Amino acid sequence: MDAVRVAHLREVLAGTEWVQSTRRFAGSLRASVGARRGGLLLVGSESYEPWHLAAHLDDEAAWSGLPELSPTLVRHRVPPSAPAHLSAGLGRIEAAGRRETVLVVTAEEPGAELLERVQDARRAGATVLALDDGDAGDLSELHGIAHDALSADAAEVDLDTVQHLVSAAAGESFPGRGGPGGAPGLPSAGTRRRPFRDRLSRIADQLSAPPPSRW
Repeated sequence: MDAVRVAHLREVLAGTEWVQSTRRFAGSLRASVGARRGGLLLVGSESYEPWHLAAHLDDEAAWSGLPELSPTLVRHRVPPSAPAHLSAGLGRIEAAGRRETVLVVTAEEPGAELLERVQDARRAGATVLALDDGDAGDLSELHGIAHDALSADAAEVDLDTVQHLVSAAAGESFPGRGGPGGAPGLPSAGTRRRPFRDRLSRIADQLSAPPPSRW
């Protein structure tokens, strides 16, 4: 994640709830993974795999010196040729237990099969978190299972933007990151302001490059 671009994105969103909300959710994520490497399970819906969030969390894990932030991407269908680090199927969710975290990221209704497995993981002691699109349909059951949830709002920010902010905030407050609380300094208040939606769209486009080849 490019810290300077994230700083610009936060500057655009200043005065909205999103900077604080994404930092709060990132705090829940950080607290839930503790110091256990390999205990963060990232899963999407059947047709939405959160590749970008997996890549950005992996980057933040390396940048901040927190290997526990590096996720295992859990997939609904694992191709026979998939490399080992991309070969975790839904059974991994079913096997999750205490001291593990299941982070569900979805742009649509998650589906009964996934919800059932996530519920089983919670019963076994796993922490369940949810990041979703607020326009995805009926998410009440997912939110009922989750210990903490955050929904994007298409009128202000989309799900991709929320994921960028959460992943960046998850690795903050560690040596090597500038600015208060680990965040890089924001642009000067005297910077000429473009219309909110235009500026947000421009920065979001810059942040939407394809994920690294590992993912």
